[in-house]
Amino acid sequence: MLNRDTLREATRLTQAGQLTEATALLQRMLRGERPPAEASPNPSRVRLPGRAPPTIDLKANGVGMAERAAPAETPATARRHRPLFDRAKDGTWLGLRGVKGPRPSMADIVPEGTKFIDGIYTNQAGSRTYKLFVPSSYHQGQPLPLVVMLHGCTQSPDDFAAGTRMNFIAQEQNCLVVYPAQPSGANPSKCWNWFRAADQRRDEGEPSLIAGITRRVMQDYSVDPKRVFVAGFSAGGAAAAVMGATYSDLYAAVGIHSGLAYGAASDMPSSFAAMRQGGKGGRQGGPMIPTIIFHGDRDTTVHPDNGAHLVEHAIGATTTRKKVHRGEIPRGHGYTRTTHTDGEREILEHWNVHGAGHAWSGGSPAGSFTDGEGPDATKEMLRFFLEHPKALKAH
Repeated sequence: MLNRDTLREATRLTQAGQLTEATALLQRMLRGERPPAEASPNPSRVRLPGRAPPTIDLKANGVGMAERAAPAETPATARRHRPLFDRAKDGTWLGLRGVKGPRPSMADIVPEGTKFIDGIYTNQAGSRTYKLFVPSSYHQGQPLPLVVMLHGCTQSPDDFAAGTRMNFIAQEQNCLVVYPAQPSGANPSKCWNWFRAADQRRDEGEPSLIAGITRRVMQDYSVDPKRVFVAGFSAGGAAAAVMGATYSDLYAAVGIHSGLAYGAASDMPSSFAAMRQGGKGGRQGGPMIPTIIFHGDRDTTVHPDNGAHLVEHAIGATTTRKKVHRGEIPRGHGYTRTTHTDGEREILEHWNVHGAGHAWSGGSPAGSFTDGEGPDATKEMLRFFLEHPKALKAH
């Protein structure tokens, strides 16, 4: 059970710059442990790992911060006892296997005869590198759809592209795809900072950088402005929700895999609460934007209730007609696909993948955080996107 006094204390510690102590307190709370007795708060009795900014897109109940008496160390316990900063960098406290595999080959990332171009964008909020996929069919003067893909923690554009195989589907559908990269300097685990208030506002922080990269590609290449989309996984999914809420004039539709609703958190303590129990998010400020959501119902990193909260947040006050479809992948996971129709077209899809954890459904083992036994989220997202071009206003 989440303890409000503990959350207040964690907030106080965060504001005081004691980030490691705040993280330790939250981890104890989420494991159900009693807080240290106030009568003996001697900090010298608890040895904490190396200090580092907290990372949020992580398994909240998977880290023991204080040292305890333990049996002889095994390889598994040795990994657990490594400093938090080291584990944050390589993702081993996510509680998932296969986080750090071999680097994917170019054959895993892009089809033969296509391009994967490096770029960099800078504005008042800083700089971000990116990679742009250009299909073999591209030529100047023929506007193509553009998909912005936001990776999860510990991932990179190459890893995310290999795991989702988005470039291969984009080659088939003649789409450009851009992958902004979050550096470890902005977050030790390379998570998008979806939970920070400064990174939830239009024309500020990370949203301004992602939108700037989008517009840079639109400026440099032939892009159909009616078919610009944004999608992401986990922290990237939460960041995609931020982009849909703050730039509904730029993006025609949003894809969110294992993410959280816009406004589900405004700081570190509330982000842990949202990840653990689900966060409903803030009020939808602009018009409803078509949204497709994927979430595994065995996700122990981002609670599956966040998928339902994303639906509620996306729909807002819009009246929709709901239909439920159930299916199963041969020798794989079952799923429930719920669609919401507003008038003549489906404007929202929610795929609840049964038995799946915190992983991209239908993904390739060439990338991290993938589950090949689920429905193909990449194909379904791109299909949904292309069904929902934006109706641009005449000027």
